[in-house]
Amino acid sequence: MATAPIRLLIAASGTGGHLFPAIALAQQLPDYKIEWLGVPDRLERELVPAQYPLHMIPVEGFQQRLGLGTLRILGRLASSVRQVRQLLKTNKFDCVFTTGGYIASPAIIAARWQGVPVILHESNAIPGKVTRFFSPLCSLVAIGFESTTQYLPRARTVHVGTPVRSNFRSIQKLELPIPDDVPLIVVVGGSQGAIAVNQLVRQCVPTWFEAGAWVVHLTGEKDPDAASLKHPQYLQMPFYENMAGLLQRANLAVSRAGAGTLTELAITKTPAILIPYPYAAEDHQSFNAASFVDAGAALVFRQAELTPELLQSKVMNLLQSPQALQEMAQNAASLAIPDSAERLAALISQQLKLDQGIANLR
Repeated sequence: MATAPIRLLIAASGTGGHLFPAIALAQQLPDYKIEWLGVPDRLERELVPAQYPLHMIPVEGFQQRLGLGTLRILGRLASSVRQVRQLLKTNKFDCVFTTGGYIASPAIIAARWQGVPVILHESNAIPGKVTRFFSPLCSLVAIGFESTTQYLPRARTVHVGTPVRSNFRSIQKLELPIPDDVPLIVVVGGSQGAIAVNQLVRQCVPTWFEAGAWVVHLTGEKDPDAASLKHPQYLQMPFYENMAGLLQRANLAVSRAGAGTLTELAITKTPAILIPYPYAAEDHQSFNAASFVDAGAALVFRQAELTPELLQSKVMNLLQSPQALQEMAQNAASLAIPDSAERLAALISQQLKLDQGIANLR
């Protein structure tokens, strides 16, 4: 008699940093019955429905200051918890997996209420507030950086790295009209783009073009000046699906320091100049970047101190130093955990067996 497939609810929403690791995990669980929990008008609306049933809840993040808006947010949180609990009961999920962020709050509360085990993955070096507050309620917290353990003293943590989608682990063909023999600089601000970085780069590129470099600039969708620069060695687009092929081809990346992006840079052995997002919660992107700087895989500059002249010269110095780029690439590779998704999938399977064993003893 065939056993019923394990039913897994994935709660991941918002940015690529939350969604892509969850998608990478789901790819490693083909025998599971997977459904998705998301929030309206976020990136999951584009990435998830073609692969998994998508359920929406109205939860939103808490603001820094208390006020009338806080009551609305609390009301939506309570409504979301009830919706998720009903979903868990109706669809008889065996486990909840979440990558943190504010969608994790109702998912963890409802799962705990319903007696469903929760596994959380925290990709950042400094865990977010939701992770720190709710991690003791989770069966297991998988972490992307080994140093994160010190911030979660009441949680059971396991270092697995951060999963990347399967196409990052094989050579991908780049369908862009870029000559094979030119240096390529890729500029990426994460899934949301980075207007301040975009403005800096547009002031620098004339010198890079004169040196023979090509630039692929992923501007995001919110930059009003995205289409302002035209040059035969410059390709601008808001987003590019084949990031694996793009980073594999790149000689250098100029990038924010989100955990997902750093993982992709490590897997593709891409040297980088990192500009951490200065308004990230608790400056966590700077902590993410520190491990790459310590390993010699990247240079890092705070946005406030980075002038066009400085960025222009640092990029030129690296382009003129192939040996330095090669050393940075090797150092980046040393930080990669290529089988992170498999490790996380195995942990979920082991945890479910453990939880089932405990339940049988009761």
